[in-house]
Amino acid sequence: MAQVLINNVNKIYENGFHAVKDVNIRAEDKEFVVLVGPSGCGKTTTLRMVAGLETISSGEIIIEDKIVNDVLPKDRNIAMVFQNYALYPHMSVYENMAFALKLRKMNKSEIKNKVQVAAEMLGIEKLLDRKPKQLSGGQRQRVALGRAIVRNPKVFLFDEPLSNLDAKMRVQMRAEISRLHKNLQTTMIYVTHDQIEAMTMADKIVVMKDGIVHQIDTPLNVYNHPVNLFVAGFIGSPAINSFKGKLLHENSQLYFVSEDLKICLTQEQVHSLKDYKLNDIIFSIRPEDIYDSDFDNLIQEKQIVKAFCDIVEPLGNEYMVYLKVGSYNITARFDPKKLPVINENMNISFDMSKAHLFNPENELCLI
Repeated sequence: MAQVLINNVNKIYENGFHAVKDVNIRAEDKEFVVLVGPSGCGKTTTLRMVAGLETISSGEIIIEDKIVNDVLPKDRNIAMVFQNYALYPHMSVYENMAFALKLRKMNKSEIKNKVQVAAEMLGIEKLLDRKPKQLSGGQRQRVALGRAIVRNPKVFLFDEPLSNLDAKMRVQMRAEISRLHKNLQTTMIYVTHDQIEAMTMADKIVVMKDGIVHQIDTPLNVYNHPVNLFVAGFIGSPAINSFKGKLLHENSQLYFVSEDLKICLTQEQVHSLKDYKLNDIIFSIRPEDIYDSDFDNLIQEKQIVKAFCDIVEPLGNEYMVYLKVGSYNITARFDPKKLPVINENMNISFDMSKAHLFNPENELCLI
């Protein structure tokens, strides 16, 4: 089994910078695990420690039940695909893909067969005689993937492999890599700062910030049940709307109140907050859980709020609407049923069953 275990791993540089802090990650056999987080969060450093390109300060990295802390990268039975492709410019596509196999003293016919199979899998069989400078960014990325595939590794490691591609090619290559994972049935660990890549590709997401793992779960669970305010804000595009305020008991109801909002909480939310001792709280709701009140029939637990329509961005299948509620700026995603009128007041509805509440002291999710 090509299981990868990262147990209590730390990375402290000579200048004292603590880049990775007690990270614990379990990538099961044949699982696609995505490490996601903002720049400088430690995700690439973690990946490089798995690859053996970075030493670890403490902890263990285990691949196939073997501790590999002191094992050379070439002996770890892994293959890594880099952000900048790392192709040899003087070699042809065929030579780039065959290079690692030649170092293993594999016979020519076997090398040719492996390269041909990988090239056909990636649709680059007609490019084998070209040099990297003659290829587009997407073609170079396919060559880098092919070079990894021919080695038949137990584990694939990807370090932001799509960040140099244009938007259309990124979408295409996301599908290519997902298809490769399905066909190869190999453990893959993938690093990205793009939460859309993480959501669409992963079996399991690892959300990191400041060298710390904040949440590990399936993409939908991370999206629907974030453990804290950072995860809620980082996962999701556009970002979740958040408001700081207080709890108010009034007429046997519990409200979230702030300078410009007064929102009645549901009975389920009231029950979940029964042991909450603080008065301050953070209320959050995602853009797609805010509706034009004329089209809110799908909401069972609704809260109507008066808003001012500031900007509308038609996207074809939806409208991105930027609203003002008092001094607050709110982002909503509306279905294209009716174009909201800019510079006019309107009623919007919050789907309260989808709202999140956070403790402002530790930013942990309460609901």
